[in-house]
Amino acid sequence: MAEFPAYYNWKHKAGIYMLRFWAAAALLFLIMPILVMVPLSFNSQPYFTFTEGMLALDAKAYSLRWYQKILDSPNWILAIKNSFIIGFFATIVATVLGTVAAVGLASAHMPFKRIITALLLSPMIVPLIIIAAGMFFFYTRFGLVGTLPGLVIAHAALGIPFVVVTVTATLVGFDRALYNAGLSLGTNPVRTFFEVVFPLIRPGVISGALFAFVTSFDEVVLVLFLAGPDQRTIPRQMFSGLREQINPTILAVATLLILLSV
Repeated sequence: MAEFPAYYNWKHKAGIYMLRFWAAAALLFLIMPILVMVPLSFNSQPYFTFTEGMLALDAKAYSLRWYQKILDSPNWILAIKNSFIIGFFATIVATVLGTVAAVGLASAHMPFKRIITALLLSPMIVPLIIIAAGMFFFYTRFGLVGTLPGLVIAHAALGIPFVVVTVTATLVGFDRALYNAGLSLGTNPVRTFFEVVFPLIRPGVISGALFAFVTSFDEVVLVLFLAGPDQRTIPRQMFSGLREQINPTILAVATLLILLSV
Protein backbone atom coordinates (compact mmCIF):
# COMPACT_ATOMS: atom_id res chain seq x y z
CA MET A 1 0.00 0.00 0.00
CA ALA A 2 1.20 3.48 -0.84
CA GLU A 3 2.27 5.59 2.12
CA PHE A 4 0.91 9.10 2.52
CA PRO A 5 3.38 11.99 2.75
CA ALA A 6 4.37 13.06 6.24
CA TYR A 7 2.77 16.48 5.85
CA TYR A 8 -0.57 14.80 5.09
CA ASN A 9 -0.43 12.83 8.33
CA TRP A 10 0.44 16.00 10.22
CA LYS A 11 -2.52 17.86 8.72
CA HIS A 12 -4.80 14.95 9.48
CA LYS A 13 -3.78 14.88 13.15
CA ALA A 14 -4.06 18.66 13.39
CA GLY A 15 -7.57 18.50 11.96
CA ILE A 16 -8.58 15.89 14.54
CA TYR A 17 -7.24 17.99 17.41
CA MET A 18 -8.97 21.11 16.08
CA LEU A 19 -12.25 19.22 15.79
CA ARG A 20 -11.93 18.02 19.39
CA PHE A 21 -11.08 21.52 20.56
CA TRP A 22 -14.12 23.11 18.90
CA ALA A 23 -16.38 20.31 20.13
CA ALA A 24 -15.14 20.83 23.70
CA ALA A 25 -15.54 24.61 23.35
CA ALA A 26 -19.12 24.24 22.08
CA LEU A 27 -19.95 21.87 24.95
CA LEU A 28 -18.43 24.26 27.48
CA PHE A 29 -20.38 27.18 25.97
CA LEU A 30 -23.65 25.25 26.27
CA ILE A 31 -23.13 23.82 29.75
CA MET A 32 -21.47 26.73 31.60
CA PRO A 33 -24.75 28.66 32.21
CA ILE A 34 -26.09 25.50 33.84
CA LEU A 35 -23.02 24.62 35.89
CA VAL A 36 -22.67 28.16 37.27
CA MET A 37 -25.75 27.50 39.43
CA VAL A 38 -24.02 24.67 41.31
CA PRO A 39 -21.52 26.75 43.32
CA LEU A 40 -24.11 29.50 43.82
CA SER A 41 -26.40 27.00 45.55
CA PHE A 42 -23.78 26.66 48.31
CA ASN A 43 -23.65 30.40 48.97
CA SER A 44 -24.04 31.16 52.67
CA GLN A 45 -25.52 34.56 51.81
CA PRO A 46 -28.98 35.12 50.26
CA TYR A 47 -27.52 36.41 47.00
CA PHE A 48 -27.58 35.21 43.40
CA THR A 49 -24.01 36.41 42.83
CA PHE A 50 -20.53 35.23 43.80
CA THR A 51 -19.43 36.94 47.00
CA GLU A 52 -15.83 37.91 47.77
CA GLY A 53 -15.56 34.99 50.17
CA MET A 54 -16.68 32.52 47.52
CA LEU A 55 -14.18 33.89 45.02
CA ALA A 56 -11.47 33.64 47.68
CA LEU A 57 -12.53 30.03 48.41
CA ASP A 58 -13.28 30.90 52.02
CA ALA A 59 -15.00 27.93 53.69
CA LYS A 60 -17.26 30.26 55.69
CA ALA A 61 -18.74 31.63 52.47
CA TYR A 62 -20.18 28.22 51.62
CA SER A 63 -23.09 26.55 53.35
CA LEU A 64 -25.72 23.80 52.99
CA ARG A 65 -28.43 26.01 54.49
CA TRP A 66 -30.42 26.23 51.25
CA TYR A 67 -30.50 22.46 50.87
CA GLN A 68 -31.71 22.21 54.45
CA LYS A 69 -34.47 24.72 53.65
CA ILE A 70 -35.79 22.34 50.98
CA LEU A 71 -36.29 19.66 53.62
CA ASP A 72 -37.77 22.14 56.09
CA SER A 73 -40.27 23.64 53.65
CA PRO A 74 -43.69 21.92 53.34
CA ASN A 75 -44.22 23.60 49.96
CA TRP A 76 -41.03 22.15 48.49
CA ILE A 77 -41.74 18.68 49.90
CA LEU A 78 -45.25 18.79 48.44
CA ALA A 79 -43.90 19.97 45.09
CA ILE A 80 -41.30 17.19 44.95
CA LYS A 81 -43.88 14.55 45.86
CA ASN A 82 -46.39 15.82 43.29
CA SER A 83 -43.77 15.98 40.53
CA PHE A 84 -42.77 12.34 40.99
CA ILE A 85 -46.37 11.11 41.40
CA ILE A 86 -47.64 12.97 38.34
CA GLY A 87 -44.54 12.08 36.31
CA PHE A 88 -44.76 8.39 37.23
CA PHE A 89 -48.43 7.89 36.34
CA ALA A 90 -48.26 10.17 33.30
CA THR A 91 -45.31 8.13 32.01
CA ILE A 92 -47.21 4.87 32.43
CA VAL A 93 -50.28 6.21 30.60
CA ALA A 94 -48.21 7.80 27.83
CA THR A 95 -46.04 4.71 27.36
CA VAL A 96 -48.98 2.30 27.11
CA LEU A 97 -51.08 4.47 24.80
CA GLY A 98 -48.11 5.62 22.72
CA THR A 99 -46.81 2.08 22.21
CA VAL A 100 -50.25 0.78 21.19
CA ALA A 101 -50.69 3.71 18.81
CA ALA A 102 -47.24 3.18 17.26
CA VAL A 103 -47.88 -0.53 16.73
CA GLY A 104 -51.22 0.25 15.13
CA LEU A 105 -49.74 2.91 12.86
CA ALA A 106 -47.03 0.46 11.76
CA SER A 107 -49.71 -1.77 10.25
CA ALA A 108 -50.10 -1.49 6.49
CA HIS A 109 -53.88 -1.82 6.83
CA MET A 110 -54.30 1.16 9.18
CA PRO A 111 -56.81 3.62 7.62
CA PHE A 112 -56.25 7.38 7.77
CA LYS A 113 -52.70 6.78 8.96
CA ARG A 114 -51.38 10.26 8.11
CA ILE A 115 -54.27 12.08 9.75
CA ILE A 116 -54.00 10.01 12.94
CA THR A 117 -50.22 10.49 13.05
CA ALA A 118 -50.62 14.24 12.66
CA LEU A 119 -53.14 14.35 15.52
CA LEU A 120 -50.93 12.25 17.81
CA LEU A 121 -47.89 14.42 17.14
CA SER A 122 -49.74 17.74 17.36
CA PRO A 123 -48.81 18.34 21.06
CA MET A 124 -45.19 18.61 19.91
CA ILE A 125 -46.08 21.33 17.39
CA VAL A 126 -48.93 23.37 18.88
CA PRO A 127 -47.69 26.03 21.37
CA LEU A 128 -48.13 24.94 24.97
CA ILE A 129 -50.03 28.07 25.91
CA ILE A 130 -52.75 27.13 23.40
CA ILE A 131 -52.87 23.53 24.66
CA ALA A 132 -53.08 24.71 28.27
CA ALA A 133 -55.87 27.18 27.55
CA GLY A 134 -57.84 24.57 25.59
CA MET A 135 -57.42 21.96 28.32
CA PHE A 136 -58.50 24.45 30.97
CA PHE A 137 -61.82 25.20 29.25
CA PHE A 138 -62.31 21.50 28.49
CA TYR A 139 -61.49 20.39 32.04
CA THR A 140 -63.92 22.86 33.61
CA ARG A 141 -66.80 20.86 32.08
CA PHE A 142 -65.73 17.70 33.92
CA GLY A 143 -64.39 19.15 37.17
CA LEU A 144 -60.80 18.09 36.46
CA VAL A 145 -59.19 21.48 37.11
CA GLY A 146 -57.14 21.41 40.29
CA THR A 147 -56.97 17.60 40.50
CA LEU A 148 -54.09 15.14 40.22
CA PRO A 149 -55.91 12.93 37.67
CA GLY A 150 -56.41 15.96 35.46
CA LEU A 151 -52.70 16.80 35.56
CA VAL A 152 -51.76 13.17 34.89
CA ILE A 153 -53.97 13.09 31.79
CA ALA A 154 -52.62 16.43 30.58
CA HIS A 155 -48.99 15.43 31.06
CA ALA A 156 -49.63 12.06 29.45
CA ALA A 157 -51.01 13.84 26.39
CA LEU A 158 -47.73 15.74 26.10
CA GLY A 159 -45.66 12.57 26.51
CA ILE A 160 -47.51 10.35 24.01
CA PRO A 161 -45.92 11.94 20.90
CA PHE A 162 -42.41 11.13 22.16
CA VAL A 163 -43.36 7.50 22.75
CA VAL A 164 -44.98 7.26 19.32
CA VAL A 165 -41.89 8.66 17.60
CA THR A 166 -39.36 6.43 19.38
CA VAL A 167 -41.41 3.24 19.12
CA THR A 168 -42.20 3.91 15.45
CA ALA A 169 -38.47 4.27 14.79
CA THR A 170 -37.80 0.82 16.26
CA LEU A 171 -40.68 -0.70 14.28
CA VAL A 172 -39.17 0.43 10.97
CA GLY A 173 -36.84 -2.58 10.87
CA PHE A 174 -39.29 -5.00 12.48
CA ASP A 175 -40.02 -8.12 10.44
CA ARG A 176 -43.77 -8.64 10.63
CA ALA A 177 -43.26 -12.26 9.56
CA LEU A 178 -42.11 -12.93 13.14
CA TYR A 179 -45.48 -11.76 14.43
CA ASN A 180 -47.36 -13.86 11.90
CA ALA A 181 -45.19 -16.85 12.79
CA GLY A 182 -46.13 -16.47 16.44
CA LEU A 183 -49.82 -16.43 15.53
CA SER A 184 -49.40 -19.48 13.32
CA LEU A 185 -48.05 -21.44 16.31
CA GLY A 186 -51.35 -21.07 18.13
CA THR A 187 -50.74 -18.10 20.47
CA ASN A 188 -53.19 -15.22 20.80
CA PRO A 189 -52.27 -11.70 19.59
CA VAL A 190 -51.64 -10.37 23.12
CA ARG A 191 -49.19 -13.12 24.03
CA THR A 192 -47.50 -12.83 20.64
CA PHE A 193 -47.02 -9.12 21.18
CA PHE A 194 -45.43 -9.49 24.63
CA GLU A 195 -43.22 -12.48 23.71
CA VAL A 196 -42.25 -11.59 20.13
CA VAL A 197 -42.82 -7.91 19.37
CA PHE A 198 -42.17 -6.23 22.72
CA PRO A 199 -38.63 -7.63 23.29
CA LEU A 200 -37.61 -6.22 19.90
CA ILE A 201 -39.09 -2.76 20.42
CA ARG A 202 -38.15 -2.50 24.12
CA PRO A 203 -35.34 0.08 23.53
CA GLY A 204 -37.79 2.41 21.80
CA VAL A 205 -40.38 1.95 24.54
CA ILE A 206 -37.85 2.71 27.29
CA SER A 207 -36.54 5.77 25.43
CA GLY A 208 -40.06 7.05 24.88
CA ALA A 209 -40.90 6.52 28.56
CA LEU A 210 -37.84 8.51 29.62
CA PHE A 211 -38.77 11.37 27.29
CA ALA A 212 -42.35 11.29 28.58
CA PHE A 213 -41.17 11.43 32.21
CA VAL A 214 -38.76 14.31 31.57
CA THR A 215 -41.48 16.20 29.68
CA SER A 216 -43.89 15.79 32.59
CA PHE A 217 -41.26 16.57 35.23
CA ASP A 218 -40.24 19.80 33.47
CA GLU A 219 -43.69 21.08 32.52
CA VAL A 220 -44.83 24.37 34.06
CA VAL A 221 -47.33 25.96 31.64
CA LEU A 222 -49.99 23.27 32.04
CA VAL A 223 -49.51 23.30 35.81
CA LEU A 224 -50.06 27.06 35.95
CA PHE A 225 -53.39 26.64 34.15
CA LEU A 226 -54.69 23.37 35.60
CA ALA A 227 -53.20 22.88 39.07
CA GLY A 228 -54.57 24.08 42.36
CA PRO A 229 -52.67 24.95 45.55
CA ASP A 230 -52.31 21.26 46.46
CA GLN A 231 -51.01 20.21 43.02
CA ARG A 232 -47.99 22.50 42.76
CA THR A 233 -44.95 20.82 41.21
CA ILE A 234 -41.23 21.61 41.29
CA PRO A 235 -41.27 23.84 38.16
CA ARG A 236 -44.29 25.74 39.46
CA GLN A 237 -42.71 26.15 42.90
CA MET A 238 -39.55 27.48 41.26
CA PHE A 239 -41.60 29.84 39.09
CA SER A 240 -43.48 31.11 42.13
CA GLY A 241 -40.24 31.49 44.07
CA LEU A 242 -38.71 33.65 41.36
CA ARG A 243 -41.74 35.93 41.40
CA GLU A 244 -42.48 36.14 45.11
CA GLN A 245 -39.31 35.64 47.17
CA ILE A 246 -35.93 35.14 45.55
CA ASN A 247 -33.47 33.05 47.54
CA PRO A 248 -30.83 30.45 46.67
CA THR A 249 -33.18 27.61 47.60
CA ILE A 250 -34.21 27.66 43.94
CA LEU A 251 -30.56 27.18 42.96
CA ALA A 252 -30.27 24.24 45.35
CA VAL A 253 -33.31 22.61 43.73
CA ALA A 254 -31.86 23.32 40.29
CA THR A 255 -28.61 21.64 41.31
CA LEU A 256 -30.50 18.55 42.47
CA LEU A 257 -32.38 18.47 39.16
CA ILE A 258 -29.07 18.61 37.29
CA LEU A 259 -27.85 15.62 39.31
CA LEU A 260 -31.10 13.79 38.61
CA SER A 261 -30.73 14.45 34.88
CA VAL A 262 -27.16 13.19 34.88
